[in-house]
Amino acid sequence: MLMVARRADSAGLTQVLVLRTLACATVALAPLEGYLLRVHGQLAKLAPALLALAWVVVRVRQRLAPRRHPVHVVLALFAVVLLASSAVHAGGPYTLDYTVRWLPFLALTVILIDLADREVPGRLLVAAAVAGAAVAAGAALVAMLVLGQSRASGPLEDPNDLAYFLVAAIPLLVALPVRRELRALPAVAAVVLVAGAAATFSRGGAIALALATAWLVLRRALPVRVLGYALGALLVLGAAAALLAGPRLEKSLGEKSFIAASNVDTRELRWQAAARMFADNPVLGVGPGGFREHYAAMSHNAEISEQTPVAHDMYLEVGAELGLAGLVLFFALLAVAATSTVATQRVLRARGDPRPAVAVQAAMVAVVVASAFLSQQYYLPLWLLIALAVAGDLRVRRKEGNRHCACSM
Repeated sequence: MLMVARRADSAGLTQVLVLRTLACATVALAPLEGYLLRVHGQLAKLAPALLALAWVVVRVRQRLAPRRHPVHVVLALFAVVLLASSAVHAGGPYTLDYTVRWLPFLALTVILIDLADREVPGRLLVAAAVAGAAVAAGAALVAMLVLGQSRASGPLEDPNDLAYFLVAAIPLLVALPVRRELRALPAVAAVVLVAGAAATFSRGGAIALALATAWLVLRRALPVRVLGYALGALLVLGAAAALLAGPRLEKSLGEKSFIAASNVDTRELRWQAAARMFADNPVLGVGPGGFREHYAAMSHNAEISEQTPVAHDMYLEVGAELGLAGLVLFFALLAVAATSTVATQRVLRARGDPRPAVAVQAAMVAVVVASAFLSQQYYLPLWLLIALAVAGDLRVRRKEGNRHCACSM
């Protein structure tokens, strides 16, 4: 009997280790997708696929289902609307491709919620997100300063997408517990992440980061003194960069200024086209990927050089493609995540450290704001933050329930 118990314990530990490794790999490698795609077109999907397979095998063996939460109902209804819209617009050239892009994120959210609730501590996923983003930021800075790129990119092809990952990761730094001898690591990571985000020259990313930082300060998760030190370090770093690579930075700023003027006009065209699609197809939209299909006709060929773009606004694109029902459910996902972090924060404040919940809130602020300028529903930060918020709520509920049970006994 003792040998059987030891084998069971060993198998359980192995399962936990595998799930933690694959979950962290999925999160950490997400901002490095561009490098993975250069190696092989499907390599970026390997870690999430292995994670999903391992999770299904473990849960079937354990005969366990995810703990119920309102977010599961919203995700299920959203999947129904997605599939209904896809069925109605099955003949579209991009429908299947974009449906297949949506569904894995919905499934991965369920998986990450369950894992963060049971085997994988939320702070471990946060650390993986920060580490992956820091590596991506460092690599992008090297590509810009050493290889001569005009804007920080490489880990992701579009600098704006890279900025999205970086500004979503920066607030999460305050959630990481650090030993006294390792306190320099978060500071270094913060400088690299902020410098990388700045080097993308993304205006939406800058606005998102400013608002997320303001949230951290207002919620007292980031001391003003620490913020002052960080700003001072960034000023010194900026001055050093100007001295060492002044002409290159000036050229990059000039190119960005030229592109920015054009972007204002093109984004306005795309937003107007998305709004018209939404107004003309309010029930189920134009279908997944339908914005790309119908943009040229809806905009009257306003962009000759770009016939199948994205909307550069996550909310308008979701509404245009999935209709009012899809947009309402999408906002419901954000609302459930937000209320979950509020509930978690209240309990954690009573225990003395609400920073993990506030960090997730601030990261969600960054994601929500940045997505007003970008189509980011097909990138992991949004879904990871929903998972962290809901899993934190589930953990708090369980601990509070156990506490009440113990008190009643």
